[in-house]
Amino acid sequence: MEVFFLGTGAGIPAKLRNVTSIALKLLEERGTIWLFDCGEATQHQILHTSIKPSRMEKIFITHLHGDHIYGLPGLLSSRSFQGGETELTVYGPKGLKDYIQISLKVSGTYLKYALNIVEIEEGIIFEDDQFMVEAKLLDHGIPSYGFRIVEKDLPGTLLVDKLQEIGVQPGPIYKRIKAGESVTLEGGTVINPEHYVGPRQKGRVVTILGDTRMCEAAITLAENANLLIHEATFSQGQEELAKDYFHSTTYQAAQTAKGAGAKKLCLTHISSRYDRDASDELVKEAREIFVETEIAHDFKSIEIPR
Repeated sequence: MEVFFLGTGAGIPAKLRNVTSIALKLLEERGTIWLFDCGEATQHQILHTSIKPSRMEKIFITHLHGDHIYGLPGLLSSRSFQGGETELTVYGPKGLKDYIQISLKVSGTYLKYALNIVEIEEGIIFEDDQFMVEAKLLDHGIPSYGFRIVEKDLPGTLLVDKLQEIGVQPGPIYKRIKAGESVTLEGGTVINPEHYVGPRQKGRVVTILGDTRMCEAAITLAENANLLIHEATFSQGQEELAKDYFHSTTYQAAQTAKGAGAKKLCLTHISSRYDRDASDELVKEAREIFVETEIAHDFKSIEIPR
């Protein structure tokens, strides 16, 4: 599991930072990529990476401000020309369906793959045997969602040495034991999987928030998360400005991470008023409250180990 930042700026594209888009690479887990927001020129950013739009399975849109969606119609269109034939689902607030369908219709765009558009409300918006995604409304000028991506716990490691000690050799039986199934051998011996499988591996949690002021929903979504990605449009001391524009400061992002018990915080959605040299100062502000803080930049990658 890897988080890859395609755009980390706020409002409008800038030389230092493109507008918001974040890829969650799940290549080992399910062979796919999930995209969170798709600001203008996201597909141009992708050209500088190894990311293949054809491998995108899901796109999650936090809210409908332009710096989070203006790149979406182009990306959906280009995916058809880049070998994308598998089904793609886009999740986002009410109004997203009109935006996509009208954009594709008036441009005469035909997609070679099935496109599902899901207009979401608060709650569990996706779940299968591997992952669950929960959405909650944040505090922004228009409906803006945060997403909690939960990897479900995995079976423990099969204790192969212990099995071989009692004469159980590799084969289909190993898979049954790891799946938690009791197995009776030819001689009548019953293999209890609890004795031959290690502890379950705890699933990872990533929280990705849309634009927001400080709010309880953000803390709930980020509870004990391995990684919290939080906007920090403004620096410390700009709390009134952040409030007026429905955004957060570095301090406020750090307070959310601390209150949620998150393991790591990454700041993003940085205003273009802050140049490259200011990044260290922004991180320093947040670290006064939450030590495990990083700041995103375009093409930054964060691995999330088990």
